[in-house]
Amino acid sequence: MTDPAALTEADAANRLMRLAKEVAKHNRLYHDQDAPEISDAAYDALIAENNALEAAFPHLIRADSPNAQVGAAATSALRKIPHAVRMMSLDNGFSDDDIAEFAARVRRFLALPDDAPLALTAEPKIDGLSCSLRYEKGELVLAATRGDGATGEDVTANVRTIADIPQTLSGPAIPDLFEVRGEVYMAKGDFVALNARLLAQADDPEKARQFANPRNAAAGSLRQKDAAVTASRPLRFLAHGWGAHSAVPADTQLGVMQAIASWGLPVSDRLVCVDSLPALIAHYRAIEAARADLPFDIDGVVYKVDRLDWQQRLGFVAKAPRWAIAHKFPAERAQTTLEAIAIQVGRTGKLTPVGRLTPVTVGGVVVSNVTLHNADEIARLGVRPGDRIVVQRAGDVIPQVVDNLTRDDPRDPFLFPTHCPVCQSEAVREEGEVDYRCTGGLICPAQRFERLRHFVSRGALDIEGLGEKSIQEFLDLGWIAEPADIFRLKAHRADLLTREGWKEKSVDNLLAAIEAKRTPDAARLLFGLGIRHVGAVTARDLLKRYATLPAIRTLAEEIMALRDQPFDTPAKRDKAVADHIGVENVGGAVGHAIADFFHEPHNAAVWDDLLAEVSPPPYVVETTASAVTGKTVVFTGKLETMSRDEAKAQAERLGAKAAGSVSAKTDLVVAGPGAGSKLKQAAALNITVISEADWAEIVKAAG
Repeated sequence: MTDPAALTEADAANRLMRLAKEVAKHNRLYHDQDAPEISDAAYDALIAENNALEAAFPHLIRADSPNAQVGAAATSALRKIPHAVRMMSLDNGFSDDDIAEFAARVRRFLALPDDAPLALTAEPKIDGLSCSLRYEKGELVLAATRGDGATGEDVTANVRTIADIPQTLSGPAIPDLFEVRGEVYMAKGDFVALNARLLAQADDPEKARQFANPRNAAAGSLRQKDAAVTASRPLRFLAHGWGAHSAVPADTQLGVMQAIASWGLPVSDRLVCVDSLPALIAHYRAIEAARADLPFDIDGVVYKVDRLDWQQRLGFVAKAPRWAIAHKFPAERAQTTLEAIAIQVGRTGKLTPVGRLTPVTVGGVVVSNVTLHNADEIARLGVRPGDRIVVQRAGDVIPQVVDNLTRDDPRDPFLFPTHCPVCQSEAVREEGEVDYRCTGGLICPAQRFERLRHFVSRGALDIEGLGEKSIQEFLDLGWIAEPADIFRLKAHRADLLTREGWKEKSVDNLLAAIEAKRTPDAARLLFGLGIRHVGAVTARDLLKRYATLPAIRTLAEEIMALRDQPFDTPAKRDKAVADHIGVENVGGAVGHAIADFFHEPHNAAVWDDLLAEVSPPPYVVETTASAVTGKTVVFTGKLETMSRDEAKAQAERLGAKAAGSVSAKTDLVVAGPGAGSKLKQAAALNITVISEADWAEIVKAAG
């Protein structure tokens, strides 16, 4: 397995591309042609490697990622089914503190007092294949896999062979339409028996088809082209939620699950509802202790806010609900030797130490490299080459060091470098920062290459055909040094045609792909510049409010002027910067990074040069039309029915800009009890002020 800590971003992007193609090939061989070339264990290792890279480099996740197909890739033999309600993933927590923070986030969002009851359901997280069952007037009419969450595969004929799943619901208050969602799985005992049967039936035992684990067996069995094959496999089902519906039979998660059970569908007998964090953790510990004795594989416990009206208010972020989390079980650990510590230089100049290990198997995967994060982490662990260490795969994916068994052995400590190992420029650590960074900037070959590679990557401008090999070639030739140079490569067309590996078609395809990006998405372009702290999500959030790149530069100039003013403490200065930006979840660190970027003359020149070559249109966000669309809204005082975060989220959905401070640009102020200086500012500027109840009516009217 390739360890993320051992890769540069360019290497990671290239490996993700190769993994996507390799997994797609094996999916076709396995599912469509029934002619697999690798074992299930080898296939699982490819998926694990892909997951580790995506976790370490989330901005490099590809559209054709293996994770776009949950459990197994889509096949041409199964009809594609769009889900009426998207099938979401879950965020993960790996410690009690993570779960405490989840509960705290829920309380903050809902503006609940710390001592207010917060009822949560808890149930085992079964390791199976997600499936949605659509019942109309109590009759099973459609079953679909999760697929990419938006579109799954029609497995209705196969699901009808699973004894746990009733063809007709029975019981009270069955809605006209109700989609039951849960996991198709194979019990441990049934899995062992299936593999034994497949072995006995094989003409050549050495070539007998054997499943790697119960989850793979369930996925492969459910997604068969021939329902008779599925019928021969001992599949089971456990419900854990629902999707589209004409009505719900209760107003709580537990109540609906009890109703689903009363209709004849299996629900976990370990599903409980508790109203305290200690009780929640106690149930987790009980399930963890019983894990080995359960008839099916589980990898954690799922918690969900019990009240459905609160679930609706909490809503979703990205691919997961705010109202649920999976509490994963601890990672497997192993001992090995730290052979060396290497230093890698990333595209932002960050110096990252990577431990080179004597290869060791952890959780079924061979680990030979591990991230050591930074100089402070090395000092905390006291690690040096030659130490005997304990490693684990965090979340069963990313390797990390958890203990140093030979800390007290008499050896000199590891000295973190004070100069960049690539360009020998000084490596410095800013006040309050944990990372050392090379000060070489674009003169550092490591940074120049990585910054250009990042600029054309899938998450940024996504210029097809301009890979790391081509970038390195053009850098060596002196044709490119900065992003704008990419758009001037057409001047080198004749010279490029004379170089090995370049033909007229490939050259013209590359130049056409570059020309196609002259009107790029503004958020992608901003992200592609590699400004520190400005990731893909932050870039989108900034442009939701400021719309254009010139406005971002104006913002930077305003921040420069603002922070020149006297402040009592750095914290007050940071808050002033964040308030001036007025974008939820964008703090002072982001503002300072943007200001620092433009304060550097070279960066400003790079920006001007680039915008002379490209013309990104204003960033447009899809919103619900309302009375406040296009207006700037400020919330002040204590909000009694919602948190400040929820209010800002509502404003953005209605097409308004939620600002943190009152100014001449403010159109509306929503004031709760205790509103102070902002209310006075609004009065002085003759800005309309409404109550929280008035705001609720605006939200309600918009639907």
